[in-house]
Amino acid sequence: MQAALIPLPALSELYAEHRPRALAIARRIVGDIDDAEDVVQDVFSRLARRSPGFGGRAAWTTWLHRVMVNSSINWLRARRRRERLGHEPQELASPEAQAVGAQMQRHFHEALEEVNAQQRQVLYLREERGLSYPEIARLLQIPEGTVKSALHRGRIRALAVMEERGQQP
Repeated sequence: MQAALIPLPALSELYAEHRPRALAIARRIVGDIDDAEDVVQDVFSRLARRSPGFGGRAAWTTWLHRVMVNSSINWLRARRRRERLGHEPQELASPEAQAVGAQMQRHFHEALEEVNAQQRQVLYLREERGLSYPEIARLLQIPEGTVKSALHRGRIRALAVMEERGQQP
């Protein structure tokens, strides 16, 4: 049985009181004050949109600290992914490499048809669109843990389907 969630004070009060601490946490992790401000704004805007998972098992500040750390780390991962996608030089692939790549993509899309709907959505958003776990969770309105498990199970199933068909992943 889950404990009832404890209501939080008004968001404006929480923001005014805890913004400096939240900003310090985010800045230590992401390194840049502007980026840290983006993380803080994102966390507090999520608090404004929906009831947080604060269950009262720890102090509010402890819970906020954990949320800020996790959000900052996720922000860094997303930034690194964006940098990799934007800064890697594009080498021209040989016609053979292009054909193999197109074939592998076709095999992957065919294998997705054998995966359940939620796993298919998560796989598509992660592998094809490059969204982060928190972005997928927000978009599909499911917990981040569900995103991770659906992605893991979907990958295993898609690879198994490809192997059953004699297609190399």
